[in-house]
Amino acid sequence: MAVPKRLVFDDSEFLDGASSFKKSCPGGSRTSSSKNPGHVAALILARGGSKGIPLKNIKTLAGVPLIGWVLRAAIDCRKFDSVWVSTDHDEIEKVAKSWGAEVHRRSQEVSRDCSTSLETIQEFLEKHPDVTVVCNIQATSPCLHPSHLQEALKKITEDGFDSVFSVVRRHQFRWKEVKEGSDQCTQPENLNPKNRPRRQDWDGELYENGSFYFATRDLIMKEGCLQGGKVAYFEMELQHSVDIDVDIDWPVAEQRVLRYGYFGRGVSMMFCKVSGCLTDGKVFLSVSEEDAVSIHTTDTAGFRMLQKDDVKAVLLISKEDLLMKSLITKLRLMTGCEVMTVGKDPLKDVQSVVEKKKLDWKDVAYMGNDAADASCLKLAGLSAVPADAPPEAAQAAKYTCKNAGGGGAVRDFVEHVLLQKEQAKAQMKQDRIDRNNF
Repeated sequence: MAVPKRLVFDDSEFLDGASSFKKSCPGGSRTSSSKNPGHVAALILARGGSKGIPLKNIKTLAGVPLIGWVLRAAIDCRKFDSVWVSTDHDEIEKVAKSWGAEVHRRSQEVSRDCSTSLETIQEFLEKHPDVTVVCNIQATSPCLHPSHLQEALKKITEDGFDSVFSVVRRHQFRWKEVKEGSDQCTQPENLNPKNRPRRQDWDGELYENGSFYFATRDLIMKEGCLQGGKVAYFEMELQHSVDIDVDIDWPVAEQRVLRYGYFGRGVSMMFCKVSGCLTDGKVFLSVSEEDAVSIHTTDTAGFRMLQKDDVKAVLLISKEDLLMKSLITKLRLMTGCEVMTVGKDPLKDVQSVVEKKKLDWKDVAYMGNDAADASCLKLAGLSAVPADAPPEAAQAAKYTCKNAGGGGAVRDFVEHVLLQKEQAKAQMKQDRIDRNNF
């Protein structure tokens, strides 16, 4: 899938020492023109050798591969000329491509435990000389939103900064560390104990949260740092500042992303395979020679939920599935959905509907359960497979349901679709408020 080009809409590497860093901020020389930023690329570093949580970058978080959350935000940002994942692992490459990213296969020299982010980014820039501004996005920041990236990039493209990084404001008192066995007393570092400020009377302090780092090519390649030249920060709200490092972070991050994560721009149509998704794929044979299948009532209720939220649902039946074709009328009555037959390659038939409705694939949700669905699963803005789907389909999908086909998987995906739609509406409302207050 092609990576969106930049569109116009109406609607911990420092320089040497703190003193050098301070000198470079207000009066530092520009290393790129704000009038013409050139090729702006997003780059997510995703090494396969994670020690804390094996293959953490593609582990499922709230039904979505961890890296998928930031890739969705980067692509929907629509301010990048290209979106890349730098990796040394085949499975990470597959997931990255399924989310619409291009892949840079990093060398072994920058894939070691001791390799730094800076070295990896420099290698990427050496291989891609057209890139003039790069945004290093942390794969483990699942609550990143497109608006964060858009506003931060403006500081380079419009305000003339050379580097911009994300921070979060914290209200925490710091004390000097005392080594074990020392007879020294600890000392406060950012407060007066005799006059402890109340939270509301103190602005707090800014801490890097690692979500992203924008920097120009010249700064990275010539100065050897991600923060330098004319420097600015972008402050993220605390609820969006989420990082995952060890196992204990996972359940907390999952709850946070369900509430504050970016779920996309909302979909208006959902396609769902009947066999293997709405049903469990089993056929019941009777003495009377009347074959039967079972459908979970929670799944049919899910389709009613979509209709109430103005999301049109279309059920897909294979042309070879004679039993299902004989049940089309009953399926329509049970679900209230349109039913259409598709060939061995569902993409051809679904594509014609998408074009006829003048939709973009980003506006479409797709649920499938086998290898033939992989193309549609990759293209759709939201896509899912039941928990018992084969690997070929699961790797192409953006969401994996908790339940198996015919056992509530459709309802699970419907709730995910509606949650995404609700989040998209809330984000649009917030954007309007921000513009009105500007």
